[in-house]
Amino acid sequence: MLGRWTPLSHPEIADVTVDDVLRALADPTRRKIVRLLIAEGDRPCGTFGLPVAASTLSHHFRSLREAGLIRQWDEGRKRMNTLRLDELDTRFPGLVDTILAAD
Repeated sequence: MLGRWTPLSHPEIADVTVDDVLRALADPTRRKIVRLLIAEGDRPCGTFGLPVAASTLSHHFRSLREAGLIRQWDEGRKRMNTLRLDELDTRFPGLVDTILAAD
């Protein structure tokens, strides 16, 4: 029996394009999520105090995951999130930092 959540798919970093990253980070809420994940460092984060509906937040996380910016997994009843910054910096050096600095 599957748990509460459906299995998640993540693109291989080699399949992530600069367009994917730019499209995902074009939204201010998603940039805020990425900043919160950067602030967490290597600690996976499961909760965010953002003033948006849960369904909207879920949409933003799915957009970030499908673009290859985050990795998600389930721990009990929480969906954990971590930024793939090291992988992204290897593929596109400095891109995420540059986008966030321009905001």
